[in-house]
Amino acid sequence: MASTPSPPWGEGRGEGGAGRLTPMAKTEPLVIPHPRATADLIGHGEAEAAILDAIAGGKLHHAWLLTGPRGIGKATLAYRFARYLFAHGLDGGPVDMFGAGPSSLDIAADDPLFKRIAAGGHPDLVTLEREENPRTKVLRDEIVIDQVRDLAGFFAMTPAEGGFRVAVIDAIDEMNRNAANALLKLLEEPPPRSVLILVAHAPGRLLPTIRSRCRRLALRPLGEADVAAILTRLAPAVPQEDIRGLCRLADGSPGRALALAAAGGLSHYRAIADLLVPVARRQGLDVKAVNELADRFAGREGGDLFRLTFELLGLYLVRLVRLAATGRIDEAMMGEGAGMRALAGAARLERWGEVWEKINALAARAEAVNLDRRQVLVAALGMIERCAR
Repeated sequence: MASTPSPPWGEGRGEGGAGRLTPMAKTEPLVIPHPRATADLIGHGEAEAAILDAIAGGKLHHAWLLTGPRGIGKATLAYRFARYLFAHGLDGGPVDMFGAGPSSLDIAADDPLFKRIAAGGHPDLVTLEREENPRTKVLRDEIVIDQVRDLAGFFAMTPAEGGFRVAVIDAIDEMNRNAANALLKLLEEPPPRSVLILVAHAPGRLLPTIRSRCRRLALRPLGEADVAAILTRLAPAVPQEDIRGLCRLADGSPGRALALAAAGGLSHYRAIADLLVPVARRQGLDVKAVNELADRFAGREGGDLFRLTFELLGLYLVRLVRLAATGRIDEAMMGEGAGMRALAGAARLERWGEVWEKINALAARAEAVNLDRRQVLVAALGMIERCAR
């Protein structure tokens, strides 16, 4: 990659010319560790302190609801919580010479307990996530009731190691209604020495009776410096000049920053911004550039690119609406603000909000009923073009 990101209005395109879609950068595969194998947690000290206080005060709730946007560390906190319970139980952990207890839930990555949990080998810990449908061999869209029934059986057994039995549900808002009702029975009559840790990206979707039976910890998006620190540590191959842009697109979510880095997201975001340059200049879409992108939507890899494209297109529109509302933008790349301001000024704020909603609905429908990806892209960009006229 170049040492300086190329601006969408930049050199080589001519004052009146449209940008060309550039290939996504080829990078070494980025391996993102599972939260149960992640040792460190940055930026959520208050949540850890609340858990430690509950343990030290003998007021450990049987169910905890960890809420906040995707990718900010909720599942990582859940597994830190589980490791700490297995290591120390309710005794509060080691104290220092002044009688102070631990200040975090940290268990060293070289500890045998950490390694067992990272490998999924602890008999008293179970994780509920979306699973592969055994009939279709495709990942389900939701957590189903059979998984919760298995969880009830797990909690009915005596802890294998004499301490707690812990379940991490990632994520509770991905449960279907039947599974949620079955889980509610466990929450209403919790087995002894059991803890359920529920990860929720959208807690408003949950049954009120589930929310009311949990202690809630609301985690907030991280600051840019914290996201950059996590990205630098877990993805050292990402060029430093790209770190800031990925952090700006991630909007406080290190998980999203890592996913975008793994997918070449910053490069692709530039390409999408380039597609919208002639629209902002009232020159119309560059049909050739649109077709170059749509040609890459074929097959399974094309499906991944299609989803990434619409995620980033939606993100571009969110940033555009935010700019129109506040007059401010933290640029993810050089020149982004100039191009976005020109586009934002072409229509009222509420119209851009409507376009964002319609494109999101179109993308969801495309996935649900397998619409032609090329036509979906053309339709979405056409909405933007018409709004900008």
